[in-house]
Amino acid sequence: MDRELMNMHVGKTIRVDRGGPESRIGKLLAVFEDYFVLLTESDGVVYYKTNHVRSITESSKDAMKLGLKIPEKLDYKSAENFHKLLESIRFQWVKINRDGGPESLEGVLSDSNKHYASLIVKDEVVRFSMKHIRNISYGLMVERTKKDDDDKSSSSYSSYSNYHSNNNEDYDNDQQDDDNEDNE
Repeated sequence: MDRELMNMHVGKTIRVDRGGPESRIGKLLAVFEDYFVLLTESDGVVYYKTNHVRSITESSKDAMKLGLKIPEKLDYKSAENFHKLLESIRFQWVKINRDGGPESLEGVLSDSNKHYASLIVKDEVVRFSMKHIRNISYGLMVERTKKDDDDKSSSSYSSYSNYHSNNNEDYDNDQQDDDNEDNE
């Protein structure tokens, strides 16, 4: 996807790809050398590599609505290119290729270079080819909260690692179980 074309849509709600598991609707926050930043309702902040995007759609009648109120100061990571972005989120809990298929992974980003990214997934280190990473999120979520006295919702943002703390607790419990078995 052309950077100049993408820049014309910054601040607008768009659909990335027409359909399929990678298709998402969100607000385009920024465009960089080889990736862009999309805030989605269900996945939070997602970083898409532009060379994997087949199309973007903008509603001519402004019919695509994002059910979130975006905080004035949404502090998301940015870098001049995708490789440097990965360097800036090293040791964060990430999800690569959010489609839920066999090439979708979730774990701690331990290393990256121009050829691959290493992810710690439970007791394995998975090296993921950079050319096969379509998108990544490191956990910045905009949460919807309801007030008890009215039906209006307000938004705040938090870390995905806090949002998915149960996964970390399960991993920690598995580690403790393994340590206990080693000591016996």
